[in-house]
Amino acid sequence: MTPLRLVGFTDLSDAELDTWRALRAANPLLDSPYFDPAFAAAVQASGVEVTVALDGRGSELTRLVACHREGATLRPVGWPGADFQGPVLAAGTPFDPHELLVDGVRTFEFDHWLLPSPAAAPWVETRAASPFVEVAGGLDGYLSRASKSGRDNIGQARRRTARAEREHGSVTFRAQSSDLEALAWLVDRKRAQYAATGARDYFAPEHRRTLLSLLLDTKEPGCEGIMSTLHFGDTLVAAHVGIRSRSVLHWWFPAYDPEFASFAPGWIMLRELAQAAPELGLERIDLGRGDDEYKRRARTGEVEVAAGAVTGTAVRRVRHRARRAAVTAAKNSPVAPLLRRAVHSQRRRRAETGQP
Repeated sequence: MTPLRLVGFTDLSDAELDTWRALRAANPLLDSPYFDPAFAAAVQASGVEVTVALDGRGSELTRLVACHREGATLRPVGWPGADFQGPVLAAGTPFDPHELLVDGVRTFEFDHWLLPSPAAAPWVETRAASPFVEVAGGLDGYLSRASKSGRDNIGQARRRTARAEREHGSVTFRAQSSDLEALAWLVDRKRAQYAATGARDYFAPEHRRTLLSLLLDTKEPGCEGIMSTLHFGDTLVAAHVGIRSRSVLHWWFPAYDPEFASFAPGWIMLRELAQAAPELGLERIDLGRGDDEYKRRARTGEVEVAAGAVTGTAVRRVRHRARRAAVTAAKNSPVAPLLRRAVHSQRRRRAETGQP
């Protein structure tokens, strides 16, 4: 293997982009839209520079990882919103993440590295399940594979849909919507959710809001934005923005109106998506890493992803692990939600008053 080199995404040749697509298409482990060049292109267009680590040139390209560079630190493309990360290469081709420490890069951080990846094992700090829902065959196909808990929740979703129709009018689900007002509603709901829970506001930077719009305008076979909506009568109750690649949909940003929480609109949307899967050409819905209750109940299977960092020296490795351990401990603290809300409230006040 030749040493990797770092190239700006906009400097890639057409031959290199075509080879990227071919390498991905030939490796079934890379069927998530996060591995497609169209995803990287949307991130680049949103205003965040994408750097690609390459092995080879033109049609001779054999391995690549799309990333962001910040000084001496490299992170996977779409960070921190990319739920699957890893190299694009032919199945069976070796790849050691340590090779990414080139051209002055001293640390490569990852938080959703797709496993198994034997060469990444020394750098892994934590592992987590990333569940998925198999929807080949539609709703009946899903129910044949689902756990008892999953079947029970789908049954409840059917009954709650009937109750919603009695109390609020017709229930309308649109699997593919282009309603920009619904998109703005979704972002507002997510930001309100972040504020209420004290979580970091993912959509505070404008480029991340721009990325959603760009992805919804992306219609490539390997990466296409998709927004679904759920209305009770004339009221928008829930919406979801995800990205798909052929038969795989990645469940990314769902939001719902808390006033309708008793109807569990997320489960209603999942049921409707499963029912519409044959028409949409979907066979799997990736739910992303997380221990959320609905993911545990809904999933029919899972893959494993890892978080960690590749460093050039033992000292940097120890420092990074200590920092991650401290952050994890803080997040798990009983007072963490209160502290997060206080910090974000202070940041908002500073922003409003123009203070640094």
